[in-house]
Amino acid sequence: MRVLMFGWEFPPYISGGLGTACFGITEGLSRLGTEIVFVLPRQKGNIHESHVRLITANDVPLHEKSETDPFARAVTFRHVESDLIPYAGTGRARTVVMGGISAAGKSSHGTWDLSDDYGSDMLLDAARYGRTAGIIAKEETFDVIHGHDWMTVHAGLEARRFSGRPYIYHVHALEFDRSGENINRRVYEIERQGLESADHVISVSHYTKNMIIERYGINPEKITVVHNAVSRNEVCKRARGGKTTDHKTVLFLGRITFQKGPDYFIEAAARVLEKVPSAVFVMAGSGDMMPRMVERVARMKMGRQFHFTGFIKGEEVERIYAMSDLYVMPSVSEPFGITPLEAMLFDVPVIISKQSGVSEILNHALKVDFWDVNELSNKIIAVLTYPALVKEMTDRSREEIAKIQWNAAAEKIVSVYRRICG
Repeated sequence: MRVLMFGWEFPPYISGGLGTACFGITEGLSRLGTEIVFVLPRQKGNIHESHVRLITANDVPLHEKSETDPFARAVTFRHVESDLIPYAGTGRARTVVMGGISAAGKSSHGTWDLSDDYGSDMLLDAARYGRTAGIIAKEETFDVIHGHDWMTVHAGLEARRFSGRPYIYHVHALEFDRSGENINRRVYEIERQGLESADHVISVSHYTKNMIIERYGINPEKITVVHNAVSRNEVCKRARGGKTTDHKTVLFLGRITFQKGPDYFIEAAARVLEKVPSAVFVMAGSGDMMPRMVERVARMKMGRQFHFTGFIKGEEVERIYAMSDLYVMPSVSEPFGITPLEAMLFDVPVIISKQSGVSEILNHALKVDFWDVNELSNKIIAVLTYPALVKEMTDRSREEIAKIQWNAAAEKIVSVYRRICG
């Protein structure tokens, strides 16, 4: 089977969890003998705004071909020239990683940070991306179209219009996750159009499936849940037990935005430090809430025990997992959440929000309602002060995560392909 797949992140083009998921999905599909043509937006030249000039690494190859690598043989890439930037809009300044290079745009007015605002330029770029899809669909041979998230909806529908092949809309996040009730109506309408028009919908969790049904009125029979997984590598084995500091480190890793609940993490940290004053809290990432979070930490006089790293990637992420004693994901609305699985690979116990898709497949993580700061702080204190609890959690997590594999996710996706292709 041959798949025409539309996305906007794929290593080394990473600014969030979607790129990681797309890599895992395509790797799993390739092991099953599925061929994938992955259409990826790429920056064209420089972006000129009133306050910034963004430079990207257009010439960095995405994947080296190898005759002995079945994944490299199965997946080919098509570049679309576009101004599309994942997770960023025009309303605020932002920092983006493209082509494996941290591209913090600078001007005489300073630097810019990641933003979750969705502006008209981003919508225009998604439409431009979609128009190009029709040309690619005419040139390629494939059995099914698979698009990831709202910015590929136009592309998926255009490809179907030109080819007549069935279109699958894979939902990794919804506008209600990103913005709560203060949604961008135009983004919502694109999502609704995709959900209504798609031949089938894949959701990353039952949590997200229920939101699709309740918020968009989609028939439950049209939706298949395929949970994400996590990729393993030798770095995790080498990094385990690599912690050298005496103090206990509690990690938050993700975009510092409304969706991820960074303010609840800070409130819990203040309460934990009253009981465990030697604890250290790390907030790794960037986002539109970061300035406010820095100010709040300063006002609460936690500066010595609280560190902001900014955006990190690659080996920096691996190192920060390895040095952590606990990972906390207090998301307000998390369709899935791969980062807790990544932390577990490094034998780091995790506390996760009940309002997350990953909570559906983890039985040995501690779970809290995102808003319950008292319960969150109590669970953090328990992990930091009871070694027996940590051992039990990590031992059980090793057994659990061994069963969470991309191959299983790929098998479910292939079954969807076969069903809608007849």
